Amino acid sequence: MEQLTLTGLHHVSALTAQAAKNVDFYTQALGLRLVKKTVNQDDTSSYHLFYGDERGNPGTEVTFFDIPYAAPTHPGVGSISRIALRVTGRDALNWWLQRFDTLGVEHDPLAPENGRATLAFRDPEGQRLALVDDSDAPLPGGTPWEKSATPAPNGIRGLGAVTLTVREAEGTARTLTEVMGFSLRGSYPSAEGPEREILIFGTGVGGPGAEVHVDARPDLPHERLGRGGVHHVAFRVPTPEQHLAWLDRLESAGMRTSGLVERYYFKSIYFREPNGILFELATDGPGFLEDEDEAHLGERLSLPPFLEPRRAQIEAALHPLLIAPTPAR
Repeated sequence: MEQLTLTGLHHVSALTAQAAKNVDFYTQALGLRLVKKTVNQDDTSSYHLFYGDERGNPGTEVTFFDIPYAAPTHPGVGSISRIALRVTGRDALNWWLQRFDTLGVEHDPLAPENGRATLAFRDPEGQRLALVDDSDAPLPGGTPWEKSATPAPNGIRGLGAVTLTVREAEGTARTLTEVMGFSLRGSYPSAEGPEREILIFGTGVGGPGAEVHVDARPDLPHERLGRGGVHHVAFRVPTPEQHLAWLDRLESAGMRTSGLVERYYFKSIYFREPNGILFELATDGPGFLEDEDEAHLGERLSLPPFLEPRRAQIEAALHPLLIAPTPAR
């Protein structure tokens, strides 16, 4: 079988019930750039918002589907239970600690986790996140936007890891290692109790940007997904040719897939691992500069060509989304 390697995390897609407040928090509080304001291609009455580094490079994107009036997520198994984001250095984490206190962002104490200083926090809808020090990461991070609401040395540089909470780890581990080419890189004790180990799986060079953490919790009910929860995680495939080869590999391994899905900014393949968590393999390109220049990313509603003829109808069905100006640092 052809040697294929997923080079890291591509993006993570979550749910919000308050798009305007979501934009405010992720751009103003966290300093990410809104790189694409588009719609959910499977339900065009809903925004799909992409946040990332200066260009929304693969590996830096946190995205949200806007579902007004969505009920809150009830945490449990079969879920992507936390999104870790990369920053560089202990000084940066201390800066974020002070910023969260000033802004009233709910957070835990700064603490070591898996040998890295980590600051866990929640967004206003209860989305579970963390900032992790990526000082020695072998995979380069993104470049914070020069007009960000946060200073570049402290800026978020992309995705660090996702944590999967599952009823049993064996099936998920087997899919990650035997099908997707990950390897077990270690473990660390859960903050909720040292008797429970969280497994670390890495792909490519591993480390921040290329890790999946698996937490087995047979004591929990199944997650009920809503606002403040994560819909799926996507992994990076460098080329369209490798993307086709991945489709063959997944289907040869007996995975039920979506087939190739054209998302315009990238191509996708979707499938579920044994605990029911939705995975996506997404190509690195062509990227977000296909229909907007770099200076004006995210400023207008972008639609892929196959939706452009319906622009008037789509815009009429969307509620207004007012974007606040970037404040002084």
